[in-house]
Amino acid sequence: MSSTEKSSSDVSSSKLGMPGVPVFIPNLRARFPVAPRAALWKDVSDAEWTKWQWQQRNRVTTIDVLEKIIPVSPEERAVFEEVTCHFHMGITPYYASLIDPENPHCPIRQESVPSAAELHVLPTDMTDPLAEERDMPVPGLTHRYPDRVLFYVTHNCPVYCRHCTRKRKVADPSHSAMKKQLDDGIAYIAAHKEVRDVVVSGGDPLSLSDDRLDEILGRLRAIPHVEIIRLGTRNPVTLPQRITEDFVKMLSKHHPVFVNTHFNHPRECTAEAFEAARRLADAGCPIGNQMVLLRGVNDDPAIVKELNQKLLMMRIRPYYIYQCDLAKGIGHFRTKVSKGIEILQALRGYTSGLANPYFVIDAPDGGGKIPIIHNYVVSHEGNRLTLKNYCGKTYYYEEPQDEGEGEPSAKE
Repeated sequence: MSSTEKSSSDVSSSKLGMPGVPVFIPNLRARFPVAPRAALWKDVSDAEWTKWQWQQRNRVTTIDVLEKIIPVSPEERAVFEEVTCHFHMGITPYYASLIDPENPHCPIRQESVPSAAELHVLPTDMTDPLAEERDMPVPGLTHRYPDRVLFYVTHNCPVYCRHCTRKRKVADPSHSAMKKQLDDGIAYIAAHKEVRDVVVSGGDPLSLSDDRLDEILGRLRAIPHVEIIRLGTRNPVTLPQRITEDFVKMLSKHHPVFVNTHFNHPRECTAEAFEAARRLADAGCPIGNQMVLLRGVNDDPAIVKELNQKLLMMRIRPYYIYQCDLAKGIGHFRTKVSKGIEILQALRGYTSGLANPYFVIDAPDGGGKIPIIHNYVVSHEGNRLTLKNYCGKTYYYEEPQDEGEGEPSAKE
C-alpha cells in the first residue's frame, strides 16, 4: 500500500467530533450521522455531554422537563403520574435528542415516553412472563438451561424502555442487587460445575462503575468451569458514551466476553453508536443484537432490513428477533407472530445471510426460546424433498440412501 493510500484509509472523523471512527468510504460513514442535541442542552459543553456520568445524572424523569424537548399532549400529561407510578420514566439526554419532535409516532418516542396504552392490561398479560423468578435457586440468578445462568447485577438502566419485560423490578430500588445477593449468586455458580456460560444482566450492568464490573467479572472469571461471559446491555443504543476506552480495556482482561445489545430501529444507528461498537469490537468482544418486534416501531421488513445492514457495518451480528413478551402493559407493542415470519421471508435471499437473525418466542411460563421459521420444505417423499426458494421457485433435492437401502439382497 502506498503512503497516499495508507493515509486515505486511516482518515479519522475527528473533525466530526467522533475521534477514532475510521472513514473507510465516505458514503458508508455518511450513513451514521452524529446525533442531534436538543435545544435544552445546547449550552452544555462537549466535555460534559460526552461523559456518561453526566448523561446518567441528567436523565429526563419528569413531564416538565420532557415538554421542553418535545410537545406533550394533554392525554400524556393527564396520565403521566399514573403510568410512571407503575414504571418510571428515565431517558438520557442523548437518547431524548433522537426523538423527532415533529412526529408523535417517532419510534424513539414510542420506546421511551410513557403512554396511556400502558394502563391497558390484557387478560393474557403477566407480571413475570418468562417465569424468571420461579427458576431462581438463589435471589438474583435464573438457572433454566443446563449449562448457563442469567445473573442480575443491578436494577437500573439509562433508559427505561416502555416495552421492558422486567418492569416488575427494573427502576425499583427495592430490587437492587445488594452485596449478599451478588455473593450468593457467584457462590451458586462456583458450586455448579455444569455452568459454563454466565449472562450478566439486570437492569443494565453497565449502569455500574468500571471498578464494580471489573470486580464482578473477575470473580466470575476466577471460577474454573466458567468458559464464557456475556453482557446484556442497551448502553450502545441509549448511552454510547458509556463505552469508553477505559471500559473496553477493563473488559479485555476477562475474555472471552460477548456483548449482546438491543437496537430496534435504524434511527438508533448514530455515529456515537458506531464508535461504541468499534471500541467493543476492537477490544475483541463479539457483538450480537437482540431486536424486539414492536408494533409501530419496527414491524416493517424494510425497516428491519435497513437496521440489520447497518448493524453489520457496525460489526454487530443480528442475533435474535424476539416476539414481544406478555409483560403487563405492553400489549400495544405486540404484533401477530405472522408479522415476524413475513419479515424473515423478506430478509432471506434479499440480503446477506449475516443479516438474517433467528425469530424466536421466549415461551411464557419459562418455556425458553422457541425458533419460529418459515417452512421452505413443500414435501418429503422417500428420499426426495420438494423445496421452494426465497422467490417461490420449486427445486428438488435427492437425499442419500441409508446403508443397504435399495440394494439387492444377498440371495439376489
